[in-house]
Amino acid sequence: MPAVLIIDDEEPIAWALKRAFERDGFRVAVAASAEAGLKQAAASRPDVIFLDVRLPGMDGLAALSELRRTAPDAAILVITAHGNLNTAVKAVEGGAFDYLAKPFDLAHALDAARRALHRAPPAEAASPAADHDASPDAIVGTSPVMQGIFKRIALVAATEACVLITGESGTGKELVARAVHANSPRRDRPFLPVHIASMNPNLVESELFGHVKGAFTGAEKPRQGLLALADGGTVFLDELADIPLPVQAKLLRVLERKELLPVGGNQSASVNVRIISATHGDLSAAVRDGRFRHDLFFRLNVYPIHLPPLRERVADVALLAQHFLRRLGIANPAAVLPMATLSFLQSRPWPGNVRELRNSLEHAAIEARGGPLLPEHFPAEAHAGGAGTIDDRLRSLIVEWVRDRVRRAGREEPADLYQKLVDAVEPAIVDEVLRQLDGNRLVAGRWLGLARATVRKMIRKHHPAADEPDSDE
Repeated sequence: MPAVLIIDDEEPIAWALKRAFERDGFRVAVAASAEAGLKQAAASRPDVIFLDVRLPGMDGLAALSELRRTAPDAAILVITAHGNLNTAVKAVEGGAFDYLAKPFDLAHALDAARRALHRAPPAEAASPAADHDASPDAIVGTSPVMQGIFKRIALVAATEACVLITGESGTGKELVARAVHANSPRRDRPFLPVHIASMNPNLVESELFGHVKGAFTGAEKPRQGLLALADGGTVFLDELADIPLPVQAKLLRVLERKELLPVGGNQSASVNVRIISATHGDLSAAVRDGRFRHDLFFRLNVYPIHLPPLRERVADVALLAQHFLRRLGIANPAAVLPMATLSFLQSRPWPGNVRELRNSLEHAAIEARGGPLLPEHFPAEAHAGGAGTIDDRLRSLIVEWVRDRVRRAGREEPADLYQKLVDAVEPAIVDEVLRQLDGNRLVAGRWLGLARATVRKMIRKHHPAADEPDSDE
């Protein structure tokens, strides 16, 4: 019977985990502090340890190395509700098997424990990376979705895998690429961002691979390409979909054979670069349309990281605002951000995402002239809610939601995806219409363009306990 040790001072969480693991056949011990957990680990030698970061006394990250020595064969799963990129990186580098952001499903925790029991032997802890939070390019956020991003960065940074970062413009794709590099073994070598969209399409090949003397008109002397300049480091290819097809074939050769051929040359040169790429568009559609090579797409998309738009992580707006104000030289950002202004910022759709928020705050700080930032100090676009009508923005939100669900489902290849999407949306539509009509199914049917019997069938399907006789008269 495998043994689990839960180190968490939040009694409801510890109790829920204990019950779940006991039902699944585990022996369970619980400790409310790191110090007590170390004693339990020495006494019981658990197979799996769930370790909270915020604990009274010694914190979880400080206890991680001690637990590795006390229970060297145990898989340690770090859990936290307040983590950032540094937390995730330190947990992974400290030898944690996994990193779970609160709140998490008990099924997720059970699955992680089962995987931990069949893992490879623990690796030695890596040397610590730079403190990324101290950088002006820090990735800011504590929302659950950002906790997941931090975990993915921490896991992939130590590898040589290609990373494809997707997301709308302004979500911070280059910051994520820099974070992967800064926490990787290549951190002391160059990081070179290459913005494909800003290049002359006829010169992309020369810019990336270099050229020999006389390769084309104006090539009066040989020139090293950007890939060669970044040898030993990381190249960030932004707006990947804009790479011309002939250049894509040469880039694939760099990835497969670690060699490049300058324009006009006949002798390849070896190059060792890690490639991180990004796009705000649908690269899969470009592959289907024949505008992007499928073999290159699969080679670059080894480890995808999708960045959510700012409207999907409203909980991070206040933290981001304070971060940007500190960068503007305001020592106490909270003092110049009244609650009314924070509410105003959190209510905006921010079509330009984090970049638009940063620029709007700079504009407001200039207008406020050292005083509190008020809604009227922000640019007109912020008040208008950005480009597009409400319907346009609503449609954009729906498209993003569907795209996310389809992306997740694609990993499982479901046979009933359409019905699952309908089942996810249908209850919300019916519930809201009935709420506004005080439960009148007859009128609800007219609003929805459905027969009353169909509305009742929907209610019976999604809320069987609420299926009562009609009160339409």
